[in-house]
Amino acid sequence: MKKTIFPYILKNAYEFNGSVNEKAVLGLVLRSHPELKKDVPAVLKEINDLTKEVSKLTPEEIKKQLQDISPELLQEEKEEIKGPFKSLPNAVEGEFVVRIAPSPSGALHIGHAYGAALNAGYAEMYDGKFILRIEDTNPENIYPDAYKLIQEDAQWLTNNKVSQVVIQSDRLGIYYDYAEKLVDQNDAYVCICDADQGRELKNKSQACPCRNLPKKEQLERYAKMFGEYAEGEAVLKVKTDINHKNPAMRDFPIMRINEHVHPKTGKKQRVWPLMVFSVAIDDHELGITHVLNGKDHADNAKKEAMIMEMLHWKPPEYKHWGRINFEGFQLSTSKTRLKIEHGEYTGWDDIRLPFLPALRRRGYQPEAFRKFAASIGLSLNDKTVSQEEFWKMINSFNGECIEANSNRYFAIIEPLGIKVNKAPSGIVEVPLHPNHPEKGKRKLPVKEEIYITEEDYKQLILGKVHRLIDYCNFTINKGKLTFHSKDYDSYRSSKDKGKIIHWLPIEETVDIEIKHPDGKTMVGKGEKILKKLPKGTIIQLERMFFARIDSIDKEKIVLWYLHE
Repeated sequence: MKKTIFPYILKNAYEFNGSVNEKAVLGLVLRSHPELKKDVPAVLKEINDLTKEVSKLTPEEIKKQLQDISPELLQEEKEEIKGPFKSLPNAVEGEFVVRIAPSPSGALHIGHAYGAALNAGYAEMYDGKFILRIEDTNPENIYPDAYKLIQEDAQWLTNNKVSQVVIQSDRLGIYYDYAEKLVDQNDAYVCICDADQGRELKNKSQACPCRNLPKKEQLERYAKMFGEYAEGEAVLKVKTDINHKNPAMRDFPIMRINEHVHPKTGKKQRVWPLMVFSVAIDDHELGITHVLNGKDHADNAKKEAMIMEMLHWKPPEYKHWGRINFEGFQLSTSKTRLKIEHGEYTGWDDIRLPFLPALRRRGYQPEAFRKFAASIGLSLNDKTVSQEEFWKMINSFNGECIEANSNRYFAIIEPLGIKVNKAPSGIVEVPLHPNHPEKGKRKLPVKEEIYITEEDYKQLILGKVHRLIDYCNFTINKGKLTFHSKDYDSYRSSKDKGKIIHWLPIEETVDIEIKHPDGKTMVGKGEKILKKLPKGTIIQLERMFFARIDSIDKEKIVLWYLHE
């Protein structure tokens, strides 16, 4: 006990100039050696006796003894890395490696975006690596276009911070070699029992007849998996504690035969690793230091750690987050893929979908998703995020990203042509952005005839002074609009102020369509200058919402609704 306690007393005395805080020492000792909790009175007595000894030493003597006994306790602790996320255990700046591992069943959706942004955020925080690993060892559930879609989504989401892209079907030889090694060291065996029979034996904590066959026969069986056994006839399992309290941890499978044609390898390979095996191998081979994923993977993490320990590897740090239920969203890639194939959606970038290609096309910025991930953080608590709550959060974050760079323009839905009698003709200059005068102004040639919305026209009140933004003031009487004054001060000082409305000169417009996430389309008129903007430009339609220019042709401009 003295050998255990003495270094901590020296450390405490060294840090506090010879003075020892016995309670602090007790805490350090019990954290490092929890087995001593059963004998706290004896530990306290030993601390007290040793403190008296240390009090007789000079600071130089304390340091020398600590250097001789436990030099590692003299090492100063590294300053904690600051960032948007909570710090992680054993995370070393510059040596930190994380990954996301989606299956190629479709494009990434808002749930994937949280996980990817969280992992990428930690990689940036620790100046580490962020790896994208596409797990395609289940041939039945592969959508060939997903390989490209996922890489595009991940690079977009992280501002091209993906350090490495790994595709598991390219690494089958590696898995085969390690599987054979486990068989050779008697840690794995080929089971040819009936599946129901094997399950029943496992549930009773009984080994199947295949478990203890000689190694030579096991190696022969493993070789037969590549040609002689048919699908479903044989499976490679690892040997674990057959009495483990959790039946799922008892002798679980790691390789199976699957004759399904794989989009990348065709019929060339028929033996495929199960996820826990390929993940364990890859996490070691790729140097993954921390695995951050949902707590539904907690049991898988235990299995992966078992496999690593069989191969004498140190498992990474596992940290899980609670389930996030995005309430009201359809996030099934398989169901969405069917609807795309049947023509219900135009593609993964259909404006109605909560998948990243669609949200990217609408104008959402990757930084908005990174802020969303930081706001939720890494927590084991389960969460339910409603559609209303999600859009409120993501739109707020996105607004912070785009507001300053989104110039303002007029658009009129359901346009109504009107005439403001005696209104001045000429050029009206309107600011591109009210909060950024340095951006300059846009020019609208105007005469008496203009467009306003039919809704605005219906709300004009007799006797009130109304204002056309940056143009002029007018009144309405017997259905006729008449010029009142030009400057804003005249409108502001009027005792009978009416509406302020936007407008467009009839001869200087372009037809526009605005597509919405509910599938509806608005039709109207927009400023002619919109035709000169690059496709993809995000703008704010005054008194309406943010939108992104999706296409421009001779006849019309198509915009996609972004958010208010």
